[in-house]
Amino acid sequence: MMNTTQLSERFINFAKLECSGSSDLYEHLSYQIAEDDDLLEICTHAQEGQPVPNLFLGAVHYLLLKGKDHPLRAYYPSVTDDPKAPEEAFDHFKDFCLMHREEILPILQTRLVQTNEVRRCAYLYPIFCYIHNKVQKPLSLIEIGSSAGLQLLWDKYQYSYGTDEVYGDPYSPVHITSEIRSAHTPTFQKESPPVASKIGLDLHISDLSDEDDFLWLKSLIWPEHGERLELFEKAAKRFNEEPAKLIEGDGVRLLPEIVETLPEDTPICIFHTHVANQIPEELKHELSSTIKTLGQTRDVFHLYNNMWDRELHLDFYLDGKEYTNTIGKTDGHGRWFEWNLEASVVK
Repeated sequence: MMNTTQLSERFINFAKLECSGSSDLYEHLSYQIAEDDDLLEICTHAQEGQPVPNLFLGAVHYLLLKGKDHPLRAYYPSVTDDPKAPEEAFDHFKDFCLMHREEILPILQTRLVQTNEVRRCAYLYPIFCYIHNKVQKPLSLIEIGSSAGLQLLWDKYQYSYGTDEVYGDPYSPVHITSEIRSAHTPTFQKESPPVASKIGLDLHISDLSDEDDFLWLKSLIWPEHGERLELFEKAAKRFNEEPAKLIEGDGVRLLPEIVETLPEDTPICIFHTHVANQIPEELKHELSSTIKTLGQTRDVFHLYNNMWDRELHLDFYLDGKEYTNTIGKTDGHGRWFEWNLEASVVK
């Protein structure tokens, strides 16, 4: 169990690194929570390995979205059309948490932070274009930590990057925009690269057809982020029309047997975004070792961040040779990303 000093630091870092410039409400609340012993004590009940600020704030948001009547509602743009200034929210927030403590605790103990951030597909798209240009074959996708699987549908969305050009599926109702913040720009394919298969792995699959699961995923979207919510709902509808295969279990341990089921003449694309920070250190090393072993007999690409640092990486094995790349920094919600994927380093 994490102590309150460690939790306090987490909330301060969350406010500084994640919320600043993105959510005034969560930034203000997080700084206040970091100094409040009563609320930090509640947070000590969170599952080990979970990003506690996201989990705790999501739990409160979940109860508000379920219709709990409390003055705190007036500060959440997701539940009111005319929200009050976030600077005045904390006293009401604390009162709500103490009043509903016995409902918050089970959420912290059983729920997982499984944000399906659809806009992250904005940088997945050019990376899969890059991979397809290298191998000229349909791709076999495996996502670790897929939650409800919405990122597996990156080939079913359309994209634009600050110009009138549109890439991907031109008929998709899910239109994702993003900014490229670097001197280099990707080489985009006009249409989505072909995909041979797609499989999502997760310790707990989120079922979009389950009302409670759906509401929990909505509660993980920050209250001010109406556009994120709209993208999520459109992508969820698209997934229900054409679902990907989702398997519940330990993605790292399942990997070798899943690869055995994939078409032999396809590159394996293993990817996970903002998941590895929840993977224990020894399991991260096991994942790297497993991918290296697979790379001796198959062409394997591994796309990830939050594993050894915060940056996005693409490492791969072609004909048994290992290559490593750092793509660059990304916004946690996919609003912008850097692109430095021009030269691969052979190891």
